[in-house]
Amino acid sequence: MLFEFSLWFRAESKKIVILKGEKMKRTVFAIIGLTLFLTAKAHAYDNGDFQIWNTDYEEIKLNDKSKLVFEEEFRWGNKVSEFYYQHYDVGFFYDFTKWFNAGGGYRQIYELYKGKFRPDNNPYLTATLSGEVSGFKFDDRSRMEYNDFDYKMDFWRYRNKFTLRFPWKFTSFQIQPVVSDEIFIVLGRPSTQLNQNRLSAGLGFNVAKNVKAEIYYMLQSSKSTDRWVGTNVLGAKLKIAF
Repeated sequence: MLFEFSLWFRAESKKIVILKGEKMKRTVFAIIGLTLFLTAKAHAYDNGDFQIWNTDYEEIKLNDKSKLVFEEEFRWGNKVSEFYYQHYDVGFFYDFTKWFNAGGGYRQIYELYKGKFRPDNNPYLTATLSGEVSGFKFDDRSRMEYNDFDYKMDFWRYRNKFTLRFPWKFTSFQIQPVVSDEIFIVLGRPSTQLNQNRLSAGLGFNVAKNVKAEIYYMLQSSKSTDRWVGTNVLGAKLKIAF
């Protein structure tokens, strides 16, 4: 059910930009409300874990078309009682056109496994298409990554994330609604399959000059053996641009 709703939401997010005026606003707010309602219900029905994630970005502009991005992320699970995940990432990205960006990088992941933090060496390539219609800004990012482990089988994974930023901004902090959906497809291990989906809704805002933040609520649906497991995530992102 969660997976079916997620795919429906991705399709509707792309259609929404054709609506007009007040009807557009009412439709979008209804979708946000429904998203948050379903994430809350999923926690109650599935008794899913509640987690907190924190992500920090440092963006260094090299010239008008290229930039370096550093990223750190930390996660607490088991009802926020256990620190179980961290990653450190450096990437290079280039704007080929106003609407197309591509790049690549390397992510070093450490995840708790049988009482120890185990490494995942994670090189990746990305390509992002972006645009704007009636004030709605969207981007569709494709990412191909290789997960290299020393304690389990390696695998390739494809990720696709669609993000929609609404045109309305509130208060002097420029608070702006944001929704996104990301799918994860493991390739050939032992068969290609969708094994994770992340549906989120949040608010982005300006903290200071060149400093932006986002607070979001995310429903992560992961396939465990033959069933889907839901995880509720309260997250915060902070980006500093130089």
